[in-house]
Amino acid sequence: MGLERINRVKDALDLDFECPVITVAGTNGKGSTCAFLESIFLASGYRVACHTSPHLLKFNERARINGADVNDDLLLEHFAAVENARVSLVDAPTLTYFEFTTLAIMHLFSQSHLDVVVLEVGMGGRLDAVNIIDADCAIVTSIDIDHADFLGGTRELIAFEKAGIFRAGRIAVCGDPMPPQTLIDYAEQLGCDLWLQGRDYNFQGDKQQWGWAGRQKRFSGLGYPALRGANQILNASAVIAALMALHERLPVSAQDIRNGFALVELPGRFQVLPGQPTVVLDVAHNPHAAATLGQSLERMGYNPYTYAVFGAMADKDIEGVIKPLLEIVDFWFVTDLPTKRAASAKDLAQKLEQLGVKPKNGADGGIECFSTPAAAYQKALSQAGEGDRIVTFGSFYTVAGVMAYRNNQAH
Repeated sequence: MGLERINRVKDALDLDFECPVITVAGTNGKGSTCAFLESIFLASGYRVACHTSPHLLKFNERARINGADVNDDLLLEHFAAVENARVSLVDAPTLTYFEFTTLAIMHLFSQSHLDVVVLEVGMGGRLDAVNIIDADCAIVTSIDIDHADFLGGTRELIAFEKAGIFRAGRIAVCGDPMPPQTLIDYAEQLGCDLWLQGRDYNFQGDKQQWGWAGRQKRFSGLGYPALRGANQILNASAVIAALMALHERLPVSAQDIRNGFALVELPGRFQVLPGQPTVVLDVAHNPHAAATLGQSLERMGYNPYTYAVFGAMADKDIEGVIKPLLEIVDFWFVTDLPTKRAASAKDLAQKLEQLGVKPKNGADGGIECFSTPAAAYQKALSQAGEGDRIVTFGSFYTVAGVMAYRNNQAH
């Protein structure tokens, strides 16, 4: 990992942004935060571009301009520009899939006459490809243990890696309610305009609405965002802090903020699909996200049985992902996934048994193995009653498999 290779190609492309850039890092909540920003800027009438990753069903989801996925022809043009710049260099460097595609998307955005660009970090921050751009505003959402082999095994080490997206004298926002001191120290060392939750801004809410208060500014009577889930107010609150910090360059009104939160869409983040049985899609793939998913499910009301369609990567803390849902899930339908990085359904079944789940428990629960998320989902659908629910989680691949199956059925 390192930025030397990608920076050489960036310089050959003469890549630069004339508009403000917001970079978003964090263990969980990055995608939601980017979606909130994009939605609010669109509601304000700005020309906005957004780069997120990974994608669920098609690559084009990673590059959006004014809320629409960029088409293949335009992407290919900028893939070619990156490759031409790369091979023009003496001792041409190799680029990873993520480095190459991120450069191409950035190059496209830099030439699209935009008012603001939102970039989601892939992993960590300091050494991530997205960090070749100096962000005017950097947001770190939550900080928890994930990708420990690369980022370190403590919140302090991980926070330092994520704080690597901060830039001297520029805006830094941290949405984590308990930010490690390493992040605060680094921001202060750089002389950032640092916004911390609980110090520079806060929020409170009841069942109907919520309010936000920050430096010299407050909003009351805000409607809850259209993205559901226990942590979305934390993410939305950090977004308002960033918007207030950027207010002179990118003014947005209270009504734009309300409209943006009301209209935001993001597939696979505690997405509750219409109809019966209740189907929930959530890309939760680390213990922190799984705990949030568990809280969100607990708040949903009564369902006689809960079925889980679960597939996960082998390098994840699989036990930590399963544990918050042990008391909630009755039937575990575990699945292989179409990537070498995945744990097999058999491995997942073994982990569940070690945690006390009975392999086959008749009508009241148990574990079954499947070769695809679609097959697991079909079985769950055939077994679930109208009042039951099916929760698909554990990886982007798991959710994508169920989404693709549902889309095919709809056509």
